[in-house]
Amino acid sequence: MPYLALNIDMRKRTALIVGGGKVAARKLQALREAGAGVRVVAPLVMPAIREQEASGAVTVRIGCYETADLDGIALAVAATDDAAVNRRVAAEAGQKGILVAVADQPEAGDCHFPAILRRGGLEIAVSTGGRCPALAAEVRDVIAGVIGDDYAGLVEELAFEREKLLTEGNGTTYNKELLRSKARRLIAELSERKDIS
Repeated sequence: MPYLALNIDMRKRTALIVGGGKVAARKLQALREAGAGVRVVAPLVMPAIREQEASGAVTVRIGCYETADLDGIALAVAATDDAAVNRRVAAEAGQKGILVAVADQPEAGDCHFPAILRRGGLEIAVSTGGRCPALAAEVRDVIAGVIGDDYAGLVEELAFEREKLLTEGNGTTYNKELLRSKARRLIAELSERKDIS
């Protein structure tokens, strides 16, 4: 099934993670990197999650999931080791119109977490539609061998050029072609430097 690839600004939104184990900790890390406010609910949480709570970055409620945990939530993540609880979170989030990712059954939710490669402002997401996250991670790692840290500088340079063109009032078709041409040239230069090294 095809998914809509979409970046969401989570800085003004809160996510709920139901679960306190390793999978929940990984999802917590991804959400924190995106700037989301995060609430975690679980009967037990691992130390990595407790550390986030101690820093004030996360709110943790020790206990079982309750429907009220979804109040004020933009995204729910069901990451328990109990499939019935995960299904309940997915069903109740769906009824409230809240996006939900289900760690052990991606098809039960309506979104999932891709494998992400970040180079400054450049983000590359690799997804298998939740069918094989391990493959997505391996492909991301292959891409990481090609797309180095130098690409972070390209984002800043081209963003500056784009802003300059927009303030000059040049047409969008012209801007697009000019920026694409410059992007191709800069990428070729990076590739040449890598080949020489």
